[in-house]
Amino acid sequence: MTVTDAWARIEDWMAAHAPASAAVLAPPADPDAIAAAEAALGLAFPNELTQSLRRHDGLTEWANVLPEARPLAVAGIVESYRERMDVAPDVDGFTPAGPENEPWWHPRWLPFGDAEGDLQVFDLRREPARLGWAPHDNPGTFADAWPSLTAYLTAVADALDAGGTVGAWSPFLRPDGTLWWDLTGATTLNDEPLEPAPPK
Repeated sequence: MTVTDAWARIEDWMAAHAPASAAVLAPPADPDAIAAAEAALGLAFPNELTQSLRRHDGLTEWANVLPEARPLAVAGIVESYRERMDVAPDVDGFTPAGPENEPWWHPRWLPFGDAEGDLQVFDLRREPARLGWAPHDNPGTFADAWPSLTAYLTAVADALDAGGTVGAWSPFLRPDGTLWWDLTGATTLNDEPLEPAPPK
């Protein structure tokens, strides 16, 4: 299973059950844009991120298509990384709180997704790069890290195909037919009913 395989399964499920959500998946990123971003940040993107961007350069508008964070486009990755690098020195961002703890930000963390200012990040200090969190108001954490982007997206595809969960998150359909991830057991969103997403 690869990132591309997992995205294909997610796309197939959306096409069958939530076409409006499928429509917000952006087209592939330009390879030149990826190369330019790598040069601008001085970081080689992990192959899994490149695969994902070559499938979808983020989303065309905000949507809840993945359970943990909105996938960023190439431009969003660069912008989010630079913002963190600019702010980190002012909040002692490179200094861990203790020997076992992570800093608020590390220059070898590369954003993948955004969840209201909390960044889902690749940890480029490891190979393969695990996927953890750099919150906006707390130190980074890899306590519940995904071992890879492939593992994360495969878990998403499995949950859609079989009606399962991704951690605490379950897939639902909103009344307008769009995909929505919420805590397992949720029944409504803004007083509108949530229906469990049908399996493949």
